[in-house]
Amino acid sequence: MKKFLAIGALSVAVAASVAAGVAVTGAAHTQDVTDTALELVVDAAVLRQGSSGGEVKEVQRRLKQWGYYSGAVDGIFGSGTKKAVIAFQKKNGLTADGVVGKATYAALGMNDSYNALDKGNSGNKTPNGSSNTGSSNYTSSDLYLMAKTIYAEGRGESYTGQVAIGAVIMNRVRSSSFPNTIAGVVYQKGAFTAVADGQINLEPNQTAYDAARDAMNGWDPTYGCLYYYNPAVATSAWIFNRQTVTVIGKHVFAI
Repeated sequence: MKKFLAIGALSVAVAASVAAGVAVTGAAHTQDVTDTALELVVDAAVLRQGSSGGEVKEVQRRLKQWGYYSGAVDGIFGSGTKKAVIAFQKKNGLTADGVVGKATYAALGMNDSYNALDKGNSGNKTPNGSSNTGSSNYTSSDLYLMAKTIYAEGRGESYTGQVAIGAVIMNRVRSSSFPNTIAGVVYQKGAFTAVADGQINLEPNQTAYDAARDAMNGWDPTYGCLYYYNPAVATSAWIFNRQTVTVIGKHVFAI
């Protein structure tokens, strides 16, 4: 999760190439070295049984926080960690291979690690160009309203699907096209069905609170989406014309 992950791997790859006598004087040779370095970045960033280090520790911490993992947060990817990763992958509709790659990093909200696998897409930017923002800028009232909205709109969805709803709200807060507060986004006229039909007044459960915190802390399974809808019940022709980015559970997420 440190930005030096990609930089460190790149440096090692270049050094190894030079030591092996690879010529880097021409543009073509330089590109070969860069491509090799990027391959090493990808290989170093993927976690599997036998891996170790800070990235593994963060995976363990998150899986333990969400109830998938009960072992020590020691940075050692053993059989217990693999079992927890597989359980998380199954729960979130991912390939259940026990390997933490690009899709699993995204679902875990480990954006820097995801970016390393995305070949040097540095920073914590979403597709619409906004940066992730921590929850420290928001109040307990913001958290409560976010949790209520997530519960009302997506209590039947997977945990990732619930975080995704919160992420859309956060993306709207950061977008110049929407109100710049959580309350403003949630109560914008016609924005959320749950507000119109009164379900926003239901009390959220702990899962909704956890999803709200993760969304407010920067986990964005939607990759910057500003809209979502259930195609089985949506009636607006306009929303069907939005560009689909991903589908999580019953919801289509779009920009």
